[in-house]
Amino acid sequence: MALSRLLARPLLGAFFVTSGIDSLRNADTLAQDAKPVTDRFVPFVERATPDGTPVPTNPATWVRINGGIQLAAAAALVTGHFPRVASGVLAATLVPSTASRYRFWEASDPDERRQQLTHFFKNVSLTGGLLIAAGDTEGRPGLVWRARRVAKDARREAGHLAHEARREAKLVKAQLT
Repeated sequence: MALSRLLARPLLGAFFVTSGIDSLRNADTLAQDAKPVTDRFVPFVERATPDGTPVPTNPATWVRINGGIQLAAAAALVTGHFPRVASGVLAATLVPSTASRYRFWEASDPDERRQQLTHFFKNVSLTGGLLIAAGDTEGRPGLVWRARRVAKDARREAGHLAHEARREAKLVKAQLT
């Protein structure tokens, strides 16, 4: 493993460990900010789940769920277990937490607005880093490259088979005439 990955993963994951712990410890306080997001999110989840599946409606529960997911995915990223999946999951958890915690467009005080805007773009930047980490194949061929390679090999093999079939057809025709 490259030294940069060895250092970058724990550094990137550290933010989410602290954020996850904070969400679990202070869920009731954070739920006030999360309520506008969960009010829009819960109906979507209810439509997406099978009928009769219980979906939490309490914002504090959603804050705890998001914090638990962040903590688990950060642990996976820091330890190098499924780092691409963990990075993708962490990027997905940033969307609701950023939308609920850093609503700069609602701030009336210029100083508060500037601070909210700074934190908002910090999270946007973290999302960018996580998306890069989610696509990092550590120098090994990724799925897209492998799929293209298989398709290229299949086209080449089909060309060889077609050439062989034409040659065999010419031989059979020559024997019949």
